[in-house]
Amino acid sequence: MDTIVFIGCYKSGSSRDAITIAAEMGYFTVLYTDRLKFLEQREEFNEVHQMVYIKSLEDKNLLLEGIERLVEDGKNIKACLSLIDPFVSIAASISEELNLSRITKEALDIMENKVKCREKLKHLPYTPKFFIYEENERTIDEFTDSIKKYLPLVLKYPKSNGSKDVLLVTTSNELKKGITQLKRASSKGPILLEKYIEGKQFLVEVIVYKRNLTIVCVLEQEVARKKRFIVLGYQFPAQLSTDQYASLENAINLIIQEIGLENGSCHLEFRYSNGEWKLIEINPRIAGGAMNKIVFHGTGINLVKEVLKLHLGDEPLIEINKNECVYVRYVTVETKGILLKVTGKNRAKKYQGVKEVYVKPRKGSILIPPLSMGDRYAYVLATAHSQVEAKQLAHNALREIKFIIEPL
Repeated sequence: MDTIVFIGCYKSGSSRDAITIAAEMGYFTVLYTDRLKFLEQREEFNEVHQMVYIKSLEDKNLLLEGIERLVEDGKNIKACLSLIDPFVSIAASISEELNLSRITKEALDIMENKVKCREKLKHLPYTPKFFIYEENERTIDEFTDSIKKYLPLVLKYPKSNGSKDVLLVTTSNELKKGITQLKRASSKGPILLEKYIEGKQFLVEVIVYKRNLTIVCVLEQEVARKKRFIVLGYQFPAQLSTDQYASLENAINLIIQEIGLENGSCHLEFRYSNGEWKLIEINPRIAGGAMNKIVFHGTGINLVKEVLKLHLGDEPLIEINKNECVYVRYVTVETKGILLKVTGKNRAKKYQGVKEVYVKPRKGSILIPPLSMGDRYAYVLATAHSQVEAKQLAHNALREIKFIIEPL
């Protein structure tokens, strides 16, 4: 039985979409998860034909042992992949050992580690000024004094994803507290500090097959202007001049060439500042959340399906067959509390142009103001012939959705 193995997934978003699509393509799907709650909610994962709990998904030997048992049970493993950091490169390494399709493991490994990535690209003009704090080299006070003139800065844990462990600091005191906070969160490894870049932020989805790079789409992001970098809005397509797009395309080609990605997919985030593109980060997978749905409703491309084909050794087909403007707006909460109920979801679905309405938390969940992208609790996706209209339609529908919370 032809089988695709997935290492990790979230309850929703691109990683979950991939398993659903694999099942629709006729493959037997196996999910290795480190979330016991998923096993408790097993009946909600109909697209997962076999679910296996593994305490640490970073334990490659355990994963290989599990896959060996699948083979003994008669499963014909056609692909092994993950759409979640930090398991993307592990899955690629397993694929390599099993002689499956050749995804560029080395490039994925660089992209998964923000320090490695910055070091690799430091000579390119798209890399903002950055610093690396190593605890054994000097004290926090000494380090802070040496770089405080470059404030404001963005602090990042090297393997953070979804804006977790990413902080904006504007004063020396905040800088010291931020370093201490990240060291407390992860006692091992360095901390990356980058010069904060003003400007509009954009996300680019890229797929590479046999060194041929395709820019699938460019979106503009709306980022909450707070200490955390939470993306609340996505607008497709991004409004760029011919010159802006050409310079962005050049930047992407140089970055991907330098990283060494020959087969694989990734997404890049840039800010456009003072007429220049600055790379905020690059991640070795399609973006999570509603990204696959945004691309599909805007272009007709099922990007996750094409990524799966890439992992199966087939050439992805990136063929635009529709041209719609898409706007997605996410919902967060302002205060911590217990969710009593959510109202308005069905009313929101009935609004003109609304294609998707998603609400994540269940009754009784504890909700918090956003510290990472995972703390976005709902979204509305709308399409129209113009970006202004798509945005207005989404906001109109969004007003219907109310989270009734008992404060804690």
